[in-house]
Amino acid sequence: MSTLVYITSSNGVGKSAFEAVTYAKKMGGDVVVVTTGSADSSVLAGLGQYGASKVLVDRSVTSDDSQQLTRVIATAVASTNANAIVFSHDLVAKAVAPRLSVRLKAGLVAGATSLPTTDGGFTCSVNVFSGKAFGNVNVKTDKKIISLLPNSIQPESTGSACAVEEFNGNAGESRIKVISTKKPEGEIPLPEAELVVSAGRGMKGPENWGIVEDLAKELGAATACSRPVADIGWRPHHEHVGQTGVAIRPNLYIAAGISGAIQHLAGVNGSKVIVAINTDPEAPFFKAADYGVLGDVFEVLPRLTEALKKFHASNN
Repeated sequence: MSTLVYITSSNGVGKSAFEAVTYAKKMGGDVVVVTTGSADSSVLAGLGQYGASKVLVDRSVTSDDSQQLTRVIATAVASTNANAIVFSHDLVAKAVAPRLSVRLKAGLVAGATSLPTTDGGFTCSVNVFSGKAFGNVNVKTDKKIISLLPNSIQPESTGSACAVEEFNGNAGESRIKVISTKKPEGEIPLPEAELVVSAGRGMKGPENWGIVEDLAKELGAATACSRPVADIGWRPHHEHVGQTGVAIRPNLYIAAGISGAIQHLAGVNGSKVIVAINTDPEAPFFKAADYGVLGDVFEVLPRLTEALKKFHASNN
């Protein structure tokens, strides 16, 4: 099998790219990466450590125009004779993968959570009903497209740097005019974060967010918030997690002062461990959480931060 992996490199090459390449390598066969933009060749060459044999770069495409990207990837599929195409299940994949599926007449698995099984066909597991259950998708077409749900596989660095080649993907002219770009702030992008500290209206105001950030800093975690907090302007919208915000699947999700409405839970219930902190014993989050702390966030968060500082000090 030959597999083509598309990665988004406009914001750098991060964990999601390493996951996608590792996933493709575990599928077996040769793995070629295709990307666009102006990412540094030495950084792209590092994808060889995760299993890529080479990286193709089309420098002519500088935006996430889904039509251009579809043409570039389709050209790369033809030149590499790839049987499978792998994306990370992000906003770009949600726009491009369905287009590519129609163009190539290829079956699409959106949001795969496991490696495909080939006993009796080509089958991948996916989350259904907002992560409350699993489903199996069987692909019968010759070419297969898979978008991998973030944090579904651990990146494995076992190889060495690979070649990076300039590539003409016949992207054509963009029909989209980008007027401005606003990129999320913070050191750790939420979809890639393994640890997340989130808070809601229980914080009572934006001026109290310092205790959330202190805990996140001590953990090396990203910060997030509930929708009402983003809507009233306490926190930026890119931190909003939930059904209508960013869906995340970290190893640890700490929810402070969030009641746990079903829309919020739909975006975070893929977390491996959930810790809920709330003064209301009837808060819905306690039913979904692995651990619950019945207490005031203004007392619990500083004590957690202090305990972590002592732990780090004694283990350095």
